[in-house]
This record gives sequence, structure tokens and C-alpha cells, in this order.
Amino acid sequence: MIYDIAIIGGGASGLMLASLLPKDLKIAIIEKNSAIGQKIKISGGSKCNVTNEFINSSHYLGEQNFIEQVLENLSVKQLLEFLKKNGVHPHLNEKIVKGTFFCKSSQEMLNMFTTLTKHCHIHLNCEVLDVQYDELYTLQTTTKNILAKKLVIASGGLSYPSLGASGIGFDIAKKFGHTINTLNPALVGFTVQKEQFWFKQLSGLSLEVAINVENKRLEGSLLFTHKGCSGPVVLSASLYWKKGTLQIDFLPKKDSYLPKRFLKAFKENCGDEKNYKKLLRSYTMAPAGNFGYTKAEVTKGGVDTSQIQADSMESKLQKDLYILGEVLDATGELGGYNFHWAFSTAFTCAKHLKGTLCA
Repeated sequence: MIYDIAIIGGGASGLMLASLLPKDLKIAIIEKNSAIGQKIKISGGSKCNVTNEFINSSHYLGEQNFIEQVLENLSVKQLLEFLKKNGVHPHLNEKIVKGTFFCKSSQEMLNMFTTLTKHCHIHLNCEVLDVQYDELYTLQTTTKNILAKKLVIASGGLSYPSLGASGIGFDIAKKFGHTINTLNPALVGFTVQKEQFWFKQLSGLSLEVAINVENKRLEGSLLFTHKGCSGPVVLSASLYWKKGTLQIDFLPKKDSYLPKRFLKAFKENCGDEKNYKKLLRSYTMAPAGNFGYTKAEVTKGGVDTSQIQADSMESKLQKDLYILGEVLDATGELGGYNFHWAFSTAFTCAKHLKGTLCA
């Protein structure tokens, strides 16, 4: 069989694309795991944070004009309407990050995608080893060769290796001439240098803070851990942090409350009574690094977006090759931004493919 479209990856962007395409197309979804949507299943504490009411390019790291163009193709309202039409009813829950929409459970999303992709040929436990192109795409996999007219890379990044994450999407894109911008774990906690070893003494304590990093000011909860620090605001800060310093404001609001346990440790490690109050508002630290891909929510970096058409997600370098979601060098903050990006790239691609395949 020759498929009209082969999609590498049974995650958010790949499943959304397949769900939006006409049922009469021959579509293959190639998934390394034994079931689709494994990352969806664990996302948002198994409640799947699908989008954010404040979606715009300022919440993403990457080429702003490209990101803005893609996001314009799928509004928050459009996405919520699509989900509700298909039996998923997200609700606003701002306990962790302002503006975030969560499902009742991730299973809602998995059930929806299972129903909407019934027309697809889903190849599970199937790992892509290599791709060749000669008028058709030939995907060499661990089970069989798969032929397709068009190829979509929707394989995600390197985060969550326990769920089968791999760099295959980057490898294929590179093979067809694409530039892969430096890859790093993102939305991940920071490890600390010896000057901040006192953080470890406060393991388990959470504070509302603001972090200033690379001209961004982010507010939210910081959690002290036995490795350093984590929590929603730290995860988003990790997206923008490069090697160097960042500043923490432990008193971001007039009514900020600081526990005695924290104040005691801070005073003991950060100066005398005369200057510690000033330091509370602008505590400078240089993280030693981060917790790595095993703890990272996403991968930042990826396929250079200057080589991708923003109105179709098609490669500018290779005919009938499309790249979606996390494989691209565009990464959102914590709070539903990355799911919305995955869905927006899929929606953009689907609109284009329906026009070219069903004309």
C-alpha cells in the first residue's frame, strides 16, 4: 500500500493532524510505543493542560513572527469549540499557572483521538530507522517498509526518554538539509552551585516569587528541592535561561509572606541584618545546570523555523515534507502553551493538506 500521508509520531500534533484530515485519505501513523498519546496521558498531572487563555507569541521562545503566524491559525476559542464538539470539556484552572485550561482527565483526550483516528492505519511498536525519498517516501522501520506520498514529522523532542522519546525527527530533518538549532532540556528544575546549597535544606518548601531572566519577568511558585529548585515559575524560567545569572524576587507583592524557616536560612547564608531585606527583592544566582531530559517537560531548540512555511508547515528545502510541534525551534512556557503550539501546527498543516489533496 502507498499511503497519502505518513505521520511519524502518535502524540499531540500527529494525532490532531490525523483527526482533522478527510476520512477517505490513506493515513499511516507510526508510533514507537505500544499505544498512542503516552505523553498526553501523563501531562498536567494526568489532567492534560490543553491551552491557555493568554496564548500569544510573547510566551514562546523562538522566532516571534513565525510563531505569531502559526498561532493565528488556531485561536483558543476555536480549539475549545473543537474539543467540546468531540466530547472534551476543558475548564479553567489557574491554581498552577494563570489562564490554563485542563481536561477532567487526560483519558478524555485519548478517547477523543482514538475515535477520530479510527480511519488511520496505526502502526504501534514501530520505530522509524531511516527515511529515503525518490518520488515517494520510504520509511524503513523495525517492522516493515512504509511508502507514502507525503511525510509529516511529529515525533516530539528528547524529553521523557522513559516514554520512548528519541531524536529521530531531528535526524530525518537534518538528512533533508534542515538546520537543527541547539537542543536543551526545558521546563525543568535547576541544580545549584555551592553558594545555593542552602536551598537543599529547605526541600519541600514552596514560595510565591518572581524571576527575572533574559529580559523576562515571570511570577509563580518556586519549590525548593533536594537538588536545587523547581516549581512552575522555575520551569518557565528554564526556557529562557542561558549560562549566567538570574534574579529572584522573594517579595513580588506587597502582601508577600515569607515563612520563618526560609527567613532564618536566608539570613544565615545571604548577609547581615542590614542588607538582607534588599537582597530578598533581587537575589542573584547562577544555576549550575538543570535536572536533564528525564525531568524536562519539553525540548527547546530544534528545526530552524526560517526553513519552514508558516502557512503550511511544509519544508522549504524538501518537497512534501512537513514538520510539526516540538521538533520545531519554538517552545512555550508552562501552562498549556506547548499543547496549543502542537495543535496550531497540526491545524495549519491540515488546512494546507486538505487543499492540496482534496482539490
